[in-house]
Parts: sequence; structure tokens; C-alpha cells
Amino acid sequence: MSKQLNNVVPEPAWASPAAARAILARRRVPLGFVSAAFVLWLAQPTAATLMWGAAIAAIGESLRIWAAGHLHKSREVTASGPYRWLAHPLYVGSSIMGAGLATAGNSAIVATIIAVYLAVTLTAAIKSEDAFLRGAFGDEYDRYRTGAVRGVNATTTRRFSLAQAMANHETRAVIGLAVAVLLLILKATYNGSFAGR
Repeated sequence: MSKQLNNVVPEPAWASPAAARAILARRRVPLGFVSAAFVLWLAQPTAATLMWGAAIAAIGESLRIWAAGHLHKSREVTASGPYRWLAHPLYVGSSIMGAGLATAGNSAIVATIIAVYLAVTLTAAIKSEDAFLRGAFGDEYDRYRTGAVRGVNATTTRRFSLAQAMANHETRAVIGLAVAVLLLILKATYNGSFAGR
């Protein structure tokens, strides 16, 4: 007698929505470099758009620095600094930075690339992070998300720490923003945007 083989092909590990989000969240930096290459190629920055865009992006980076100076990744549910009001201030800061770079890029296509990149990767990162924090901290995280732990106590009144911001590698985002703005300035110079000034 011959045995019948089960012809069911196992689902790949990345096929579940949660696994796909986790992979996308982990790959957001390399995807950002690919997106940045297209943004630089398609951007049409001018002196005015660079000035306004850099100012907006600097506000976003300032929010990120403030958040990173309070965040103790994977060790606690952080509820101080901007975490008192925003569940994901690093991602809000990244979105503001993206709006600034879209403004500096002076192109609807550039703005669309940045918006799609941020919407897809930050949504994946937020969902993955929420799942991790809920698994690691359970009810404490759920209380934080509902606003129950945002009162004044030791975890909500911690002071900003530049050392903590650096420990969270926020210097990488600062350098990345500076490089992006400098490349847009070079592109504007190459395109003659500063010629009449």
C-alpha cells in the first residue's frame, strides 16, 4: 500500500501579518535609504523651501531628542517627557521631520514617496512595538495607553537626560537629518537655485 503524502505547503514564517509587520519595522532604515535616493533624485529644492523645510525638520528632530532623553527601551513603560502626552513621540518626530524634508524637496512626487514610506514603515513599527510592550508589560502598558498612568509621579516627572538620548543613538538621526539637508543644499546649488541670490 502506498501512503498518501500531505500536499499542504507550510505557510512561510513571514506570511502572517504580525511577522510581515515585524520584518518591515526592522527593515525601515534600509528602506529609508532607498527612499532617500529617489527623494534626492526627484527633489527640486529652492532656497525658500530648504529654509522652511529644514526648520520644520528641526522641530521634528527636537521632539525626537526630547523623547530619546526619556526613553528606557525594553526596561519600562516610559511615561515622562513627551510620553506623558504621546504614545510614540519618536515616530511623531520622524513624521514631522518627513514633512520638513518633503517641504525642502519641493516636489509632489517627493512628498508622496516620503508620506508612503512613513505611513507604511511607522505603522508597522508602531504595531510591532505595541505588541512587544503589551507582551512585556501587560496591564501596565494598557493603563499607559488609556492614560491611567499619565498623572504626576516618579515615572512621569523624570528629567531629560542627554546621556540617555545618546545611549538611544539619537545622534544617528541628527547626523542623518544633517546629511539629508546638506545633500538637498548641494542639489539646489547644482540646479542653480541660489544663482539669483
